Amino acid sequence: MLKLSQTLAHGLAWLMITSVSCNAEAQDLIKIEGSSTVYPITHKIAQQFMLAEGTQTQVVVGISGTGGGFRKFCRGRTDISNASRPISENEKSLCKANKIEFLELPVALDAITVVVNKQNNWLEALSLEALNLIWHSSSEQQITSWDKIHDTYPPYPLKLHGPGPDSGTYDYFVNVVLDKEASRIDYIKNEDDTAMVAEVAADQNSLAFLGFAYYTKNQNKLKAIAITDSNGEAVLPSVNNVTDGRYSALSRPLFIYVNKRSLKNRESLRRFLTLYLNQSNISHSVARSGYIPLSPDMYAVARSILLQGKTGSVFDSDDLSANFQRFLSKR
Repeated sequence: MLKLSQTLAHGLAWLMITSVSCNAEAQDLIKIEGSSTVYPITHKIAQQFMLAEGTQTQVVVGISGTGGGFRKFCRGRTDISNASRPISENEKSLCKANKIEFLELPVALDAITVVVNKQNNWLEALSLEALNLIWHSSSEQQITSWDKIHDTYPPYPLKLHGPGPDSGTYDYFVNVVLDKEASRIDYIKNEDDTAMVAEVAADQNSLAFLGFAYYTKNQNKLKAIAITDSNGEAVLPSVNNVTDGRYSALSRPLFIYVNKRSLKNRESLRRFLTLYLNQSNISHSVARSGYIPLSPDMYAVARSILLQGKTGSVFDSDDLSANFQRFLSKR
């Protein structure tokens, strides 16, 4: 029944996109793709914008994962790419090859959250080392029950859920937890975080990782697992623990990337981004979406990048954890 509902929902979404596309000659169309994590923020602002614009401009916001979004964006197929990690070196090269210049605009902070079923009464915290054991490629078909993680856990089957390899959440998690080594692939992949929530909520033996907002909106169904830091202290994801740096290993910035040519040629896109980065609007939209707003100074920097049309990324490597520490120090 769940798979049928998902299929119908996806079909309806594509039908709506197709109908909008058919009217593209009569209506201005802003195309946005990418991260499911950033989707709730961009979707809220898109709704506000279209309400203000009437039928003058349509905004289509799709979900294909951060990697999938960048593949389209760097080929000039979209105006904005939602991203839950910085653009990678390979993606920069693809953009350059296709003569796509971009603006990198930070919009929020997130905490990747490890979750289990609400009825799980044996797990409260995990170290990065334990997460490495669970998710490493060498554990495939080996770590298949809870007692193989720790002998005090029950001998129940371990059911792993997570986003697919196109997801920025997947990229960030693997980069930090596995130190860029390969992840096991014998887990249930899902680019739809809402569907993943339903799967974990239905299975007492499940474990997953997803964006903070999807946890906070489903705390009646999911239980967050604390991450043990280098001092042995178990730290739960929360707004305060992210902003003060205590929950740092799995915290990250969220972005939108903007095609400079689209911005130059489309006044509607500039109006949309002006609304997006309005101080009170962005802070409210981020908080309502379940994420963590940046400081006023950081939003002022983002508005300055937009105003000046400043292109390129401030992140110069694919070391996502180091990137976040550098980003947070400037926040």
